[in-house]
Amino acid sequence: MPDAHHLLLFIAAGWLLNLTPGPDVLYIVTNALRSGARAGLVAGLGITAGCFVHVFAAAIGVSALLATSATAFTVLKYIGAAYLLWIGVKILLAKAPAQEPDVAALAAAGKPRELKSIFAGGFLTNVLNPKVALFFLAFVPQFIAPDADNKALAFVLLGVIFNLNSIPVNSGWALAAAWMARSGSVRRGMHWLDKAAACMFIAFGLKLALTDNPSR
Repeated sequence: MPDAHHLLLFIAAGWLLNLTPGPDVLYIVTNALRSGARAGLVAGLGITAGCFVHVFAAAIGVSALLATSATAFTVLKYIGAAYLLWIGVKILLAKAPAQEPDVAALAAAGKPRELKSIFAGGFLTNVLNPKVALFFLAFVPQFIAPDADNKALAFVLLGVIFNLNSIPVNSGWALAAAWMARSGSVRRGMHWLDKAAACMFIAFGLKLALTDNPSR
């Protein structure tokens, strides 16, 4: 483990990185706008769960495989890109409701099946993105001392800290989006916000599909 100074630096860097908008933030905000704060919080927890998969995979060398194997990287890249495109197209083709949704009512209802689906979507959004795996492989080792006795354990501990620190940031995105959804102007424009989110998911999917393996 790094000393206190480097640990605080690691935490601060993690918060800044989690504040950066990307597919994860978009997924949280979209669900919070459409279904309330609870849906956004669940989306964030699904994304965090997906990050834990990457942390443990990186610790046992799967991320190194993705970094060096063009085939492994390409397969996961296209699966992840297809999933993001599917989310975007699904939202884009969805029909506008005849009546504006009552966000407060949706949040209070908290349908278990819907929340499970949102959690699974966030989980897959993260797990199927090889760039997340390579991020952990590139970022975390910088804070591991060269003379550490057990580098794999240090990697896992730092990865766990990074993921736990992402929860308040993701929760903040969810609560902010849910608060915005309660205002009349946002609710009236919900249909167009959905279309904008759909286009952004499609753009992220295309960007991921066109990403080259960093090892090349």
